[in-house]
Amino acid sequence: MCRNIKTLFNFAPPATEEEIRAASLQFVRKLSGFNKPSQANEAAFAKAVDDVAAAARVLLESLSTTAQPRDREVEANKARERSRLRFSRG
Repeated sequence: MCRNIKTLFNFAPPATEEEIRAASLQFVRKLSGFNKPSQANEAAFAKAVDDVAAAARVLLESLSTTAQPRDREVEANKARERSRLRFSRG
């Protein structure tokens, strides 16, 4: 899966429309192999992003968990620390 697609479920505050759209765009880019589609494929590409965003929205709204929501800042700090450890090795 694309590294740029972030987990959107069970965070406080919940995922924004912008985050859902960005993840959908990355997913469609990965599937299609296009970073930016040609004019001939632009309409199909945009429709696919819209469709994936709609499906993601439905999914996120229908999921449930008993776990406490994760804090975005705490998770971001953990990711930065993992990255620091991973790339500081020489």
